[in-house]
Amino acid sequence: MAHGIDRRGLLRVAGAGVLSAGLAGCGLPVARTPIKGGRLRVATATSSTADTLDPAKQGIATDYCRGAMFYDGLTVIDEHSRPQMALAEAIETRDAREWTIKLRPGVRFHDGTALTARDVVYSLRRHLDPAVGSKARVFAQQMTEVRAIGTDQVRITLSGPNADLPIILAIPHFLIVRADTTDFRLANGTGPFRCREFDPGIRSVGVRNDDYWGTHAHLGEVEIFSIADDSARVNALMSGDIDLINEINPRIINQLKRAGFGVLESPSGGYTDLVIRVDQGHGRHPDFVTAMKLLMNRETMRDAIFRGYAKIANDQPIPPSSPYFNPTVPKRPFDPERAGFLFRKAGLAGATIPIVTSTAANKSDDIAVVMQDAARHAGIKFDIRRVPADGYWTSSWMKVPVGFGNVNARPTPDIIFTQFFSSTAPWNESGWKDARFDRLLLLARGDTDESRRRQIYGEMQQMVHDHSGIGIPLFVSSLDAYGPKVRGLRPMPGAGLMGYRFASHVWLDGA
Repeated sequence: MAHGIDRRGLLRVAGAGVLSAGLAGCGLPVARTPIKGGRLRVATATSSTADTLDPAKQGIATDYCRGAMFYDGLTVIDEHSRPQMALAEAIETRDAREWTIKLRPGVRFHDGTALTARDVVYSLRRHLDPAVGSKARVFAQQMTEVRAIGTDQVRITLSGPNADLPIILAIPHFLIVRADTTDFRLANGTGPFRCREFDPGIRSVGVRNDDYWGTHAHLGEVEIFSIADDSARVNALMSGDIDLINEINPRIINQLKRAGFGVLESPSGGYTDLVIRVDQGHGRHPDFVTAMKLLMNRETMRDAIFRGYAKIANDQPIPPSSPYFNPTVPKRPFDPERAGFLFRKAGLAGATIPIVTSTAANKSDDIAVVMQDAARHAGIKFDIRRVPADGYWTSSWMKVPVGFGNVNARPTPDIIFTQFFSSTAPWNESGWKDARFDRLLLLARGDTDESRRRQIYGEMQQMVHDHSGIGIPLFVSSLDAYGPKVRGLRPMPGAGLMGYRFASHVWLDGA
């Protein structure tokens, strides 16, 4: 595990029954000697009164950043998108269905109690309780049994083989909490920072955990809060009031660089997607859904909105960088004329289509404007309804007939298909359901032949492209900006802010 392992490697190791421990700290090489201490102030783009310290309920980048500060998972994804050991010292399996996890010794929660198998069993089992409202329940349901073997081992039995389990255990929702925890007003984790303050929708403050089991963080303190307005967030950075921001507008990158600020680009498989509910409104008509996707001028969106910091996508959620990407899916063109024909066929000639956008869904306002111009050539009108970021994910997303989502990259096709496209997916954005797709998902999950698995995932991408209500125009790079004193930032796969784990790696020059 020192160099990570892909699924093929995992299956070879699984046959031997051993998954070795990796680098405890998962640190990244840096160019200068880190300096201890200092207070880092970070402003993210989204926050609300629904902010949470409960890992099971996390849903936005700000939550994930806090989770990475205060908690640890059994595994963690490295810079090559491969699982490394964290609270788990070793993971063993012979059939990818029954797994034994040996816990790392000497790990303590922030209240001083030792990590035991009971904590892990509680943390995993609580996802099955509907009252918890876990965003990872769909994965936990694969675990038919989770039990302690003594104080330092856990046995997980799955309903069927899944060689991706070490990767699944690294998703943010599976961070480990102390057994019997129900009060999340503060965090009691094993992470590199202790939670000193948490005020939902306002701010959170973490201080370095000097008793941390792994590589100690450099920073003495981290404060995270939100500034939803892009210009205000950038101005706060440039005035020196804050040190690090995320989701910057690509249009101002050159201005920031000229002023001496740094920009971190993290290419990823994340995307802002057009979401058309196929179970309500005009979305019930397949011609309407296809017509809407034909209105996406992807090249214009890439160049004008993202200034080249994105890659063209094809309404399939697996990026070209994935070994499972299907390049044979026919490219969907920008074709307002064809879209107009399909709108007329659906009985919508001259119709006005409401479309909901928000700054919460990155650049959805701009994407809608580009589509609005194309819609005029297709003989319809868009009524763009911009709603505030606060509450968007609970009040509008997946509820309005036409809107937008924002999906961070996932390390495997199984994870993104399970979370967003299966019939039982918790975030089935467009309400699309297909029994064959569900069967293929289970088939791929348990197949140990890589060529067959690639073929299955390829067919599933074609189905999403052809039939779902999801339009994916681009895979967007995450763009973070930082002050001249910030050191140690590096791109990580999956998301900006070093895959949400920036606090463990950065330091302040001259702190």
